[in-house]
Amino acid sequence: MPPPRSRRRVRPPGAPCPADDLLARAQLPPVPGTLLIPLAARALGGRYFPWLECGDAVAARLFAQLGADATATLDDLPTVLNVLWRTQALKAAGRAFFAEHPQALGVNLGCGLTHHFQWLDTGANRWLDADLPAVMALRAALLPVACPRQRQAVADLTRPGWWRRLRLPRRQDGAAARPVLVLCEGVLMYLQPAQVQAVLAEFAEHAPPGSRMLLDAITRQAVGRAGAHASLASTGAEFHWGVGRMAELAGAHPRLSLLREQSVSECYGWAGLALDAFTRPWLGAPLYGLATLGVED
Repeated sequence: MPPPRSRRRVRPPGAPCPADDLLARAQLPPVPGTLLIPLAARALGGRYFPWLECGDAVAARLFAQLGADATATLDDLPTVLNVLWRTQALKAAGRAFFAEHPQALGVNLGCGLTHHFQWLDTGANRWLDADLPAVMALRAALLPVACPRQRQAVADLTRPGWWRRLRLPRRQDGAAARPVLVLCEGVLMYLQPAQVQAVLAEFAEHAPPGSRMLLDAITRQAVGRAGAHASLASTGAEFHWGVGRMAELAGAHPRLSLLREQSVSECYGWAGLALDAFTRPWLGAPLYGLATLGVED
């Protein structure tokens, strides 16, 4: 792996001073406050990991507009790499899904300031970005809806009934209900285990057949250790949920199945794969990975 370049210049040229920082004025709670991490990684991470450059022009513009300091994120290059790898994997999975279902709905739960629709717009599909009220207020100011096939909504995944409140297609709607693609990145590890099970069960209970959920997960051994990450330490957010094995995700509901699991080790080459193979008997799951869940009747 090529050595990373210097990280010291972290504020974009011409960015506003901290007093004008919209993100600071939003006063986001700890977990929503982590939205700056993927934003900074997608905006600036390509300079350190050019083979994972995602070409996120929206992130670059928003990061400059916010005038935020990315020092903490760029001092945590493993997390930057995780975000860029995750972005590439989600783009590939999303494009495959919409190639099969070009008029379906995509949903980004806990969207933060991400803009996956820039890559996944087929010209006929629909898209929903949803997050907590404070995040969506910030998003409305920075990323107003620019397409009639897009919408934004407030969602709290810790409150049961979010699927109905978001007016998402349901299997109860019969043959008219198209499959739904749900992305849930950088969200579930901050919830309590029972809350995660409830989120997965609600997706499985209501999603039409053929729907997919892509989520990221950490090993259970990393729970309680968010402070070890430079990017997270200053936010006050903590990891509360992890997996012993990826296969256990399907146990949340009878309709769920684990279709694919991916480990971030794949982007480290042979050394990463060897480390994953060595630690898997102890950890039971990747240090960090992605799972694709499907629902069928």
